[in-house]
Amino acid sequence: MAHRLRVVAGSAGGLHLAAPKGARPTTDRAKEALFASLGDLVEGATVLDLFAGSGALGIEALSRGADRATFVDRDRHAAEAIRTNLATTGFADPARARVVSQPVTAFLGATSGVGREWRPYDLLFLDPPYETGAGALTTLLGRVEEGGWPAPGATVVVECRATNRPALPSGWQVPSERRYGDTLLLVATV
Repeated sequence: MAHRLRVVAGSAGGLHLAAPKGARPTTDRAKEALFASLGDLVEGATVLDLFAGSGALGIEALSRGADRATFVDRDRHAAEAIRTNLATTGFADPARARVVSQPVTAFLGATSGVGREWRPYDLLFLDPPYETGAGALTTLLGRVEEGGWPAPGATVVVECRATNRPALPSGWQVPSERRYGDTLLLVATV
């Protein structure tokens, strides 16, 4: 675990988190702005953190009052970092947090297994590898919608390279879109 980051606010605010080697954590500045824009939507939410990496976004949501979160990442080092971070922050209770170590596309396509029983989700984070192109992101968002992962009125947050902005499924609205350097944080409502 090479990088260190922290929970910005809430019950676990200020605690440091471990990130797996090669991770590209969301900056504190971007996290603060994102969660400020989400406001009360986080309180009581069921969260799905796809391409979770360190789990920092889902853990930030739990710290700010989300009820439960599912973290999905195919990398075993990422899953290990998430479990460590959940223990560090006091969110390791399986009734509140689940870690799924499998590719996101396999998770989205399966009909049973850990994390699927909490579907639909109120708040979804997608932070795929930075090199993921706009077409692949658009396809991924289509799979999220078709699989019934977001609840009606859910919020979907996409973090990607600014030049790789995806097309959103029909009917999704964009109340917030911000750039941080070459990173785009896109907040959509379903």
